[in-house]
Amino acid sequence: MNNPKLSFYHNECENFESFLNNHNLKLKSFHPYLEKAFFEMVLNGGKRFRPKLFLAVLCALVDKKHYLTKQTEYFKIALSIECLHTYSLVHDDLPCMDNASLRRNHPTLHTKYDETTAVLIGDALNTYAFELLSSSLLESPIIVELVQILSTNGGIKGMVLGQALDCYFENTPLNLEQLIFLHEHKTAKLISASLIMGLVASGIKDTELLKWLGAFGLKVGLCFQVLDDIIDVTQNEEESGKTTHLDSTKNSFVNLLGLDKAKNYAKTLKTEILNDLNSLEFSHTLLKENLQELLNAWLKGEK
Repeated sequence: MNNPKLSFYHNECENFESFLNNHNLKLKSFHPYLEKAFFEMVLNGGKRFRPKLFLAVLCALVDKKHYLTKQTEYFKIALSIECLHTYSLVHDDLPCMDNASLRRNHPTLHTKYDETTAVLIGDALNTYAFELLSSSLLESPIIVELVQILSTNGGIKGMVLGQALDCYFENTPLNLEQLIFLHEHKTAKLISASLIMGLVASGIKDTELLKWLGAFGLKVGLCFQVLDDIIDVTQNEEESGKTTHLDSTKNSFVNLLGLDKAKNYAKTLKTEILNDLNSLEFSHTLLKENLQELLNAWLKGEK
């Protein structure tokens, strides 16, 4: 039930979480646990940061009454983003990559089941993201553009390229420019895409806002990664909810800059993000408020 004391955007984030938790996929199969395992990592929690970015833009740009007529269709798109992100986590945790045993305070899929199941679940979540996206009943040109954005930024020109660089150069130190390139692709591009997809789903054509969202998302994504690198060396599994201290041989901002300089770099990025938010035109006040609501605690170092 919506809380009238909270913003429309906040309530929609809560409504999306309910939509996600009630999303049941029924498989016609005699596999003993594939149906349960398929959506398990999605249901295990997480910040829902990327779908919340998508909703922050959408709730700011679309008239509330019109939005509510298409709420389910918008939630399908938000869930497609979360599924693609979750597939990347499942594969990132595999023995051939990070070999992590804990994710979102739960055993990773290859630990709980087996490596084959984890690979297949990752594959399934990747493709299911586009099944969800293509089933959203928005105008066809909008759906095509959304598919292009998600596939480009989540695929070989985005997240996959970043992961490939991360794995290949694991024992080879990169310079700062190379490290930024790696993490812009591995992490930041999908975050940027989530914001852009909100604009595209709204049906509004605004070239300047498109550029702003793209650049803002890359900066947020880079800051997100720097903070994640800091968490890896400063928090234990109980605090972070995932396996930590895995980056000793990886190209991380902490390994390259040292912990103190990495913290300063994160602080600089946070300041730039706040300045970018404050530079938004008056006509986008609601967008600014939604993004501040999502990012505020994170920018203050509380998350």
